[in-house]
Amino acid sequence: MLKKLLPLILCLILCMSLCCCGYEYFELNLEGVYTREFEGTELNVYNWGEYISDGSEGCMDVNREFERLTGIKVNYTTFESNETMYSQLKNGGVSYDIIIPSDYMIARLKSENMLAKIDTASLSNYHYIDDSYKGLFFDETQEYTVPYNVGMVGIIYNSALIKEPEHSWKALWDKKYENMSLNFNNPRDGFMTAQKLLGYSVNSTNLDEWNEACELLKDGKDVLQSYVMDEIYGKLETGEAAIGPYYAGDYLVMYDVNEDLRFFYPEEGTNIFIDSVCIPKCVKNYEAAMLYINFLLEPDIALANAEYIGYASPHNAVINNPDYCYYQNEILYPNQEDMPYVEYYHDIPENVRMHYEDLWLDLKLY
Repeated sequence: MLKKLLPLILCLILCMSLCCCGYEYFELNLEGVYTREFEGTELNVYNWGEYISDGSEGCMDVNREFERLTGIKVNYTTFESNETMYSQLKNGGVSYDIIIPSDYMIARLKSENMLAKIDTASLSNYHYIDDSYKGLFFDETQEYTVPYNVGMVGIIYNSALIKEPEHSWKALWDKKYENMSLNFNNPRDGFMTAQKLLGYSVNSTNLDEWNEACELLKDGKDVLQSYVMDEIYGKLETGEAAIGPYYAGDYLVMYDVNEDLRFFYPEEGTNIFIDSVCIPKCVKNYEAAMLYINFLLEPDIALANAEYIGYASPHNAVINNPDYCYYQNEILYPNQEDMPYVEYYHDIPENVRMHYEDLWLDLKLY
């Protein structure tokens, strides 16, 4: 019997060996101290899709490097929008130790007492965060967040399929691009494209202005191919669609796949955002979460993430590194004279939020 099982056992050992050898660990120059005190525990991380260096195409696998270093198992799941993340957290079906929401959602989570405090004084690498990203409106006392990425929204188009559009949000409504145009599949960003074209604030509390933006978005459905989030990668990279709004960092990643893609910030202005690492109140492994945050702030790790994700970094060791592949990139880090007019999203009154969410549902059914 053993002779019959031996080939099978050897085959299984070989397969396991091949799987384990598929990733080569990096030689890291770490500045923090990482113990194995929490070895065998688990850390639940909830992040945006395509938002951490994951080991693909020879890049660093940040989560595996952390697991190797600490012995803590990382359970990593992703979301497509702040609203999806909020619903999951609010429903309480799953406990998370790390979340990475955007500014306005952080303000909401904080106001609803859903965030735990972060002792930044105990993070040895926190000093790398540029002061310009500290103490902002969503965390004025800097007690709940550690900045992770900075971005702005613009329009991407395929120069092989269409001529250069007017550098305006009007491009998304241009009938020349019928069934080739995309828009965001989340209400805050989707409404922003119409609000900026109408000259309204993205933080308007005037319900009539939200109504008008919704009507404009309804008019645009004659041109629209579909509402998307990360699906935009495949659609624009392959030429299935020709134009759509998305985040500047994602454009740079798409450009690596298709060099016909182009990008611009619309003349009417756009949204700027800061995504930050937070610890939710439902945290089960707080000390491991703090280790993970400090690990993300390591210069080698922050650089790997910045190069993989393509967003602007709030980390000075990245920004000032001439070997950084996006060093002084004019899209991520425009000069003052080239900086578009920008506006942050703020957490707005509940009655306004409920109103625009109802409008969004109506828009999607229209």
